[in-house]
Amino acid sequence: MTFDELLATFEPKLATAFRDAIDEIRSSIVLARVIERLERGDINGAVDAMQIEPEAFSALEIALQEAFNAGGTNAVAELPKVTDPQGNRVIWRFGVRNPAAEAILRELSSTMVTHITDDQRQGICHALEAGLARGANPRATALDVVGRVNRVTKQREGGVIGLTRHQIAFIERARVNLASGDPKLMSEYFELKTRDKRFDRAIAAAIRDGRPITGDALGKIIGRLRDKNLVLRGEMLARTETMMALGSARDEAIRQQIEGGKVQAQDVIKTWRSAGDNRVRHSHRHLNGKTVGLDETFQSPSGSILRYPGDPRAPISEISGCRCRLEYKVDYIGAVARRFRAEAV
Repeated sequence: MTFDELLATFEPKLATAFRDAIDEIRSSIVLARVIERLERGDINGAVDAMQIEPEAFSALEIALQEAFNAGGTNAVAELPKVTDPQGNRVIWRFGVRNPAAEAILRELSSTMVTHITDDQRQGICHALEAGLARGANPRATALDVVGRVNRVTKQREGGVIGLTRHQIAFIERARVNLASGDPKLMSEYFELKTRDKRFDRAIAAAIRDGRPITGDALGKIIGRLRDKNLVLRGEMLARTETMMALGSARDEAIRQQIEGGKVQAQDVIKTWRSAGDNRVRHSHRHLNGKTVGLDETFQSPSGSILRYPGDPRAPISEISGCRCRLEYKVDYIGAVARRFRAEAV
């Protein structure tokens, strides 16, 4: 399986696992408990009642583990077929149960889930505070956050659960702008890439008439904005986490060969390969084709240091949505020559 095939396989798996986790959280919420806490002014208690817990994302963690294992296996499969000085074929293998590999995977999983749950709590707190501040009653505020039950499917839809705190804040700003009646503020809606363009004509008419968007019309517009942003959130999270899993596993796979004495670090070089299209960020187009030693790093024009694409230590601006990969090459001829010289001495 090629690297692009790995991305095409595991990105949808992680995105689906994320959406399923959000659906399960929403369907498990007891609305009365959330409302009761809001009526007491206990916003943190209302968030606690939604039970956004790490355990809800266990399927997402499993999908990440599968991607990690596949990434390591892919890396060793790309290594050349060679024989040692005794004529034995060198077998390249990746051990997902290797202590170092387990530690890397554990850190990736923990960081991912902690970030999701912490960001959710902050964003939902903001949404609840904003709802109450604009004068909505506790029930309406709760429904805006957790979503409303679809009479056909009997499942909760809409709401802000699953969105990042930044998405929640900008959607709330869109709501305020549309409800303001201010033509300039209302027109900012047309700049949103995730808007549902089917509402454009109605909003343009309201702007011409000098009237705000309110009631059910506003609810539908904001609801679609939330839905589209949730899809985007799942896709971006899946791309970023898949890349981190694949990149980390491929690096660890090469290091396992060194640990096993099959090759030395000085005999391994890595070359940055971008996806090669106009969606590649400028800094990664600059890195394309750059070659360094295994223990060396790549420096982005932004000044950021990366060990490999999807490096979890790098700023999110360098890894979010990245589709680059590393090409590893082993100078096994040089390694064998050195070994022969050492044995001759």
